[in-house]
Amino acid sequence: MNGPARFTALAVALAGVVISMSGCNRLAARDQLNKGVDAYKSARFEEAIGHFQKATQLDPSLPMAKSYLATALAQNVVPGLDTQENLKTAQQAIDIFKEVLEKEPKDVNSLKQVAGIYFSIKKLDDAKAWQKKVLAVDPKDPEAAYTVGVVDWTQAHMNTLKELGPAGITDDGEGNLKAPKKVMETIQQENGPLVTEGLQYLNQAMANRANYDDAMSYLNLMYRRKADVDFGNADAVKADVAAAKEWSAKAMGTRKENEAKKNKGPGGIVMDSSGNLK
Repeated sequence: MNGPARFTALAVALAGVVISMSGCNRLAARDQLNKGVDAYKSARFEEAIGHFQKATQLDPSLPMAKSYLATALAQNVVPGLDTQENLKTAQQAIDIFKEVLEKEPKDVNSLKQVAGIYFSIKKLDDAKAWQKKVLAVDPKDPEAAYTVGVVDWTQAHMNTLKELGPAGITDDGEGNLKAPKKVMETIQQENGPLVTEGLQYLNQAMANRANYDDAMSYLNLMYRRKADVDFGNADAVKADVAAAKEWSAKAMGTRKENEAKKNKGPGGIVMDSSGNLK
């Protein structure tokens, strides 16, 4: 066999080896993916992470491998814990979800997961921004609208406590009429936009899920923050507190109805709107 012919034969042989290795890697990747899913379902998240990492290394193009890896990492994020290790895990999960979104920018699950991680590590502005990205894809998503409202209330509540504390005032949830005028004016300025936006999104959540008892509970809480914003207008404060109590009662009644329906329904494993088994 002459030189060119030998070279061609060698090239063909090597190509066959590469194809064979590629096929083996894909099979091995799918095996790792399946093992990761089994570990995840058994709440062995560290083990699941290892399998998903191997799957992505063996076959970077494997569908869902990155999503599963990011989801498993997200499960290891401890809400409210600001240690370097916890924040590193959170950022790893966020970065991988963003890689998924580069190819699938309208992947609602990944958008929600990023928003949820940001909320867990107390990056509230980021959490709100990403929930709004969910709503840009699906304007009728009740959980996303609800979460924007929750973030707005959380920020407003933090502002209220921050201002009342130095004045020696305990938040009464009914307008804090005993607080100094200067303190309440600061709260009005800080919380006005948050209350307006929060009520908008909580009502949006209710418009798309009439029996959303959690949203009702936060409407109760948000109207109590609105009572602070309406400081100086006695009639408005009175109406805010009345609305808060009304939503509180609706929330309790609806929650009982929802629980009763749930108990009557079929049992078994179901998947929630975020793609998590429960």
